[in-house]
Amino acid sequence: MKQDRLSKITIRGYKSIAYDNPVTLNLQDVTLLIGANGAGKSNILSFFKLLGFMMNGALQRYVEQEGTSNALLHYGVKVTPQLSCELVYQGEQRTNTYRFTLAHATEGRLLIDDEKVFSNCDRTRDDTQGIAPSYNYRESDLLKSTADKAIGIRENLLQTKFYQFHDSSSNGPLRQASQVDTPNYLQTQATNIAAFLLFLKENYPVEFRKIEEHVRFVVPNFREFYLVPNKGYVSLKWYDTSGNDYVLTADQLSDGSIRFIALATLLLQPQETIARIIILDEPELGLHPMAIDALAHLIEDASLKSQILVSTQSKELIDYFEPQNIAVVEMAEDSHTTTVQQLDNEALSSWLENYTLSELWDKNVLGGRP
Repeated sequence: MKQDRLSKITIRGYKSIAYDNPVTLNLQDVTLLIGANGAGKSNILSFFKLLGFMMNGALQRYVEQEGTSNALLHYGVKVTPQLSCELVYQGEQRTNTYRFTLAHATEGRLLIDDEKVFSNCDRTRDDTQGIAPSYNYRESDLLKSTADKAIGIRENLLQTKFYQFHDSSSNGPLRQASQVDTPNYLQTQATNIAAFLLFLKENYPVEFRKIEEHVRFVVPNFREFYLVPNKGYVSLKWYDTSGNDYVLTADQLSDGSIRFIALATLLLQPQETIARIIILDEPELGLHPMAIDALAHLIEDASLKSQILVSTQSKELIDYFEPQNIAVVEMAEDSHTTTVQQLDNEALSSWLENYTLSELWDKNVLGGRP
């Protein structure tokens, strides 16, 4: 049975998003967020982090990591005492909606003020189910609900993963050895990339070979991975094309090369392990234009297995997609709040007869410029 897809998310009162001027994002198979620095793209992506913590019973830990509720509410609790969200999942025969409100409480906490699940099976009848919060309101009771629609939404949110591969420093997660027995999915900063590649090599050799093929295309001196466990750990090692058997380490990969390895691993993994929704923050960072071409095709291919939401500053990347895949994020000058406008194929059709999307972005026809 085909999985439900996230068709729409509406966010109110979170960070740069005002409560009375919410952001609504209609998600495609691939959705690219573009906009100037400070417009709020990262805030939209980070909201999915909050959702992930909620579905793992760790809302209060997320609030503590961010500081207090003051840091999460738009201009603080005096201006915005609560935030809310509505997520709409579209199935073949039904629409499921999850709505919740988080309210400021003492000691800088956010507590569950309201939770509901809506199910509309025949598009004419609305079946609303309230989810009674726990007695202390600290964590979502969606975690414990046994209703089918609640279970479906929970599974979708648990299968929504945020990825960022920016830290390619010598001490960063991409270059470190990982325990062989780490979970059989790629972690958010690819901390377990060597172990996950070993898992794919042993269990999904077709996908593993595809990853190596794509890395060879972008990293010309790369021949193949050398993944041999040692005392319960495995490191990201590789052979070059020189023909000798000298084993190279992750420290001998450039920043762009190791980031592309992480991206190829994420986007080429099999259906059985890939997340239902992948959130990617500026994947083009440090990549050569030829690698961005490969990245665009990887995103397109991965969208057959998963929904992809990407924040990007890359003009080259958006030219591989249609206007309907682009959402322009801006900071409103008058209200100092984040706004989102999704592009329309028909409205831009005459422009696109003479210009590319990147050229229209440069000309500020699309918006999203400083």
